Amino acid sequence: MTVAQALIRFLACQFTERDGRRHRLIDAVWGVFGHGNVAGIGQALVESGQGPGAVLPFRQGRNEQAMVHAAVGFARQRDRLSAQAVTTSIGPGATNLVTGAALATINRLPVLLLPGDTFATRPADPVLQQLEHPSAGDVSVNEALRPVSRWFDRVHRPEALIPAALAAMRVLADPVETGAVTLALPQDVQAEAFDWPEGFFAERVWQVPRQAPDAGALAAAAEAIRAARRPLIVAGGGVHHSEAEEALRALVEDTGIPVASTQAGKGSLRHDHPCDLGGIGHTGTEPADALARRADLVLGIGTRWTDFTTASHTLFAHPGVRFVNLTNSPADAHKMGALALIADARAGLAALRKALAGHRVEAGYAAEYAAGKERWEARVAASLTPADEDARPTQTQVIGALDEVVGEEDVVINAAGSMPGDLHKLWRARHRRQYHLEYGYSCMGYEIPAAIGVALAAPGRPVWALVGDGTYLMNPTELVTAVQEGLGINVVLVQNHGYASIGGLSELTGAERFGTAYRHRAPDGSYTGDPLPVDLAANAASLGLHVLRAGTYRELRAALAAARADERPTCVYVETDPADTAPEAQAWWDVPVAGAASRPAARAARETYERRAAERRRHL
Repeated sequence: MTVAQALIRFLACQFTERDGRRHRLIDAVWGVFGHGNVAGIGQALVESGQGPGAVLPFRQGRNEQAMVHAAVGFARQRDRLSAQAVTTSIGPGATNLVTGAALATINRLPVLLLPGDTFATRPADPVLQQLEHPSAGDVSVNEALRPVSRWFDRVHRPEALIPAALAAMRVLADPVETGAVTLALPQDVQAEAFDWPEGFFAERVWQVPRQAPDAGALAAAAEAIRAARRPLIVAGGGVHHSEAEEALRALVEDTGIPVASTQAGKGSLRHDHPCDLGGIGHTGTEPADALARRADLVLGIGTRWTDFTTASHTLFAHPGVRFVNLTNSPADAHKMGALALIADARAGLAALRKALAGHRVEAGYAAEYAAGKERWEARVAASLTPADEDARPTQTQVIGALDEVVGEEDVVINAAGSMPGDLHKLWRARHRRQYHLEYGYSCMGYEIPAAIGVALAAPGRPVWALVGDGTYLMNPTELVTAVQEGLGINVVLVQNHGYASIGGLSELTGAERFGTAYRHRAPDGSYTGDPLPVDLAANAASLGLHVLRAGTYRELRAALAAARADERPTCVYVETDPADTAPEAQAWWDVPVAGAASRPAARAARETYERRAAERRRHL
């Protein structure tokens, strides 16, 4: 077989197993073909067959970055136990992978990248799209993938595929090490024939263990929690990846410890659970952040403690606050000066529950956070519900209309702009995998391809991609893929004429919303003229979607219900009222402000910045 044929056959024989359940490790291969992979991976996929009997299914994409996003959405929905591969040509096809690879690695979600590469044998040098580096003859554009990959290898010889492929599978299946894995494949090596050992193609099962916590660390963690008067749990994405939601619920129902969640961890408890306080940090809820400021112990579960969660290290203000980090990642376990409890989230929570048997927070503390939750829920209802259903909705009211329509099984996807903050504060998560926010990389253009990945991973579940006009214009191409594959995803396209999130941030930091509006140039040269006459709904229709336009809240709610009932890929288009009806930020986020400026807006913003930055502390 050729190297490419051998790789496809090998990938089809790889499985993961956790809790006695087996999963295909590589579910399918996404691809756009060019001269770096058409005669290698392309020919191998043809030879392996297509349709129901295919050795490894192929899926046709339109944009290389978007194919990675689709694969990431798939892997997240499958709890990282199954992944997809992406093949590209050399040159721009390969470099288009970089953004998607960074997103996968930062979010610790598995995806296998198979970019073509220049000739290993160098029969002609340089070849089309080859990068000529002035100081190294063996450098190709694929070096750009090294820093954003958890594992990178280049297969210079056929026999090198064996250790390279095995290492790639090990990393993909490892819950601590996973992320983007790159096997760069020189185009001549892909097509080279070789005699392979039969053992290379034997079924191989990669165990995904549930690591139990060390007994000493567990005892120390339990002692610290028992000693705390105001403990708080911060649930991160590791709760979902480990399928630890029930274990978390059991622990908090025994102990009464309240739970706040990161963007990745939202939905770890249902929104209506008495211990669920919603999001935490810069985009968090008022009761969660209020408790965080006075917490004397914080139990982080499966979180890597980003600046949004910690409010740039200004949120946890209690002078004696201690941290316990329950995570399978040693690197994350020691952050915040924490007591490290290195374990699988589900196994660790079960062990903690036993170690804390009989312990419960004081009644006054439980009453305090229950009252805060009740007050906040009233604010949420006010933000989501319009006074006039026949008026144009605000962005938060778009969320409210969707909240009225979705069921337990729906999946809501978002990634960038102002909507992640609104969703983190306001969305009422009903299911462990309903809330799908990519906020590790906050990548515009993620939502539509990720919706395709989720639809492939969970057939039959209604999937919603929430996008603003800025995100839509960056990456709408995979709508064609949804039409081609017959995937009934729903795109909620919010027209607000520019970069709303960055516009607001620009105003807060003294940059006066410069360059953030989608408008004609005014006579003074600024982008402050009339809105651009674009029709994004017509664009979506031209790509094959069924389009529903809504002008009022009432029309929007009806359109969303119609979209949910329709099996076709559907776009619900709505132009929003620019009024900000979301609750204000409950905590700070550090975005540096000009230290010297002549304009009053920047000088005023700097004064505020210096005051807030002074509140920062190091947790040592």
